[in-house]
Amino acid sequence: MPQITPAALSVAPKPLSLAQGRLAALSWGRADAPTWLALHGWLDNAASFTRLAPLLVEALDIRIVALDFRGHGHSAHAAQGGDYALWDYCHDVLDAMESLELEQTSLLAHSMGAAVACLLAASLPERVERLTLIDGLGALNTPSEETASQLRKGLTAYRRPLSRAPRYPDIESAVAARVAGGVTPMDSITATPLVERNTQPTADGHVQMRTDSRLLKPSLVRFTPQQVLSLLAEINAPLLLIEGEQGILGDRQWAQEARHAVKGLTREVLKGGHHLHLESRAVSQVASVIGAHWGNTGTG
Repeated sequence: MPQITPAALSVAPKPLSLAQGRLAALSWGRADAPTWLALHGWLDNAASFTRLAPLLVEALDIRIVALDFRGHGHSAHAAQGGDYALWDYCHDVLDAMESLELEQTSLLAHSMGAAVACLLAASLPERVERLTLIDGLGALNTPSEETASQLRKGLTAYRRPLSRAPRYPDIESAVAARVAGGVTPMDSITATPLVERNTQPTADGHVQMRTDSRLLKPSLVRFTPQQVLSLLAEINAPLLLIEGEQGILGDRQWAQEARHAVKGLTREVLKGGHHLHLESRAVSQVASVIGAHWGNTGTG
């Protein structure tokens, strides 16, 4: 069982530039080891995996490459007039695979990243060997009868001028803002790696967020619940789903329907919140479950 050891946590990730410089990433492990791509959640970045990746690399002898999705972390923002639809992130994964010369990969994915992983596994099953999803399954969806309302919200928001990226006097203030304004509960220790990678210093000594303000705008169109369930039913790759007891899935009706739609899903519920893979008190157990599950089935 992998444990948090000083040796594992002292392993610094290697920064990578992929897709002709459009995408940034962090890499742990030997370059010639089997590669897993790690996909973060909305408004997060590759640093989401800084506490989990070293443990998995040590336990499973793999390489983990964690991406910054477009508009997040150190990756480029979408072009003027571009969008951040969920399926656009699929191109980020495929572009990264092309840069890394991967015909097939395993996906380690959290929250929105888990939604992207599900889309890829359903639509391009030959490209996805296995899925390890952390507190995320399927995708945000809108009932078909609300399509016009969703489009109205999206169009109205996209026509408004962009707001300036938030600025803070120091990194501690930026962390406090993330903790106070997060969609899901998070403490400062959990938030710090994410905020550090999502900020940059300004000329006057402040810090400014790197993330694209357009990420906060509502989607123009979403899948319907029936479409998401249909996609989940098409997933053939073995899937390990790890949920936090205080996460976003639980026994909600939608989560139950989503889990039921996937063939061969293995579910583990652990103590922790939505970011349990980054929580200092939960990450060791997350790594143990992943290591035990895939260590028994092989990671080649």
